[in-house]
Amino acid sequence: VQLVESGGGSVQPGGSLRLSCGASGYTYSSNCMGWFRQAPGKEREGVAFVYFGGSRTYYAGSVKGRFTISKDNAKNTLYLQMNSLKPEDTAMYYCAARFLWGLSLRPEEYNYWGQGTQVTVS
Repeated sequence: VQLVESGGGSVQPGGSLRLSCGASGYTYSSNCMGWFRQAPGKEREGVAFVYFGGSRTYYAGSVKGRFTISKDNAKNTLYLQMNSLKPEDTAMYYCAARFLWGLSLRPEEYNYWGQGTQVTVS
């Protein structure tokens, strides 16, 4: 199983980026997948998730209304559209997947991780 993120970069405040996470060797259409981020000196935090077979989504309060998570089952790809970016969104963003349907915000409960993609807002 391999998760590969792309789409990070540097952007000015108020700008947009779209992150992608391609999954190979993993049938993820029903299981919980999402995005975490980690800024220097801070704990990894859950940002956005899709779970319960894709019927539900969760967003951290700090990104609600600005970020949108989606997935393309045909392409085995998870996306995170990030709009109205703020300097506090600067972090390494990780795609993660777990074996179960249900939502978890605990990084240790995820089974697969991508290598991360850097997002810098300044």
